Amino acid sequence: MAQVKSTRRTIRRPENGGCTRSTVNTKQIAAHWDELLRLATSIKQGTVTASLMLRKLGAYPRQNALAVALRELGKLERTLFLLQYIQDVELRRRIRVGLNKGEARNALAKAVFFNRLGELRDRTHENQRHRASGLNLVVAAIVLWNTDYLERAVTDLRERGQTIPDELLAHLSPLKWERINLTGNYHWRRDGGLENRKLRPLRADPGPFGLTPNAEGCIRSAP
Repeated sequence: MAQVKSTRRTIRRPENGGCTRSTVNTKQIAAHWDELLRLATSIKQGTVTASLMLRKLGAYPRQNALAVALRELGKLERTLFLLQYIQDVELRRRIRVGLNKGEARNALAKAVFFNRLGELRDRTHENQRHRASGLNLVVAAIVLWNTDYLERAVTDLRERGQTIPDELLAHLSPLKWERINLTGNYHWRRDGGLENRKLRPLRADPGPFGLTPNAEGCIRSAP
């Protein structure tokens, strides 16, 4: 392996006139490169999990040399990602969209988890897991319900001659709950789900999910 010297990279932040300095010890990476490759291969092949290796490395009483090499390698990865994030507008847009989806999912879970002011007050870990699993189940049921009716709504509008480009469907979100009654009792049936029950008919005016086409063929929200 070629000799590599430790490098220092500086990223200047024009908004405050300062700079951020971070030193990457590439000698540490080069010294444990073979171990890093073996670790990456084991994780990729499924021999071990990344979480298990992190727990083992963190359990050492003294800082492990492989853990130090991983940290230095992580500095390089973060530096490259930050440079790409600053230069690539499309990457920033995709990240923003992903963050918005995560925030929307958290907002839905918060709206569903209104009982006991949204606090887990169960004393045992098992009961806490059951309550959290129930929350995930309700959120998944709402997402399934919205997804099914969004698909039926789009199909219905297309059959009536409305033009809905496929690229616009990526901007639809099944995480809305304004038209779902979150209060009351939840009944869990074991009759096969949606396959063995009738779906509610779509409304023509206003359209599905409060959308109705106007004279120009555009979709608008119903009053």
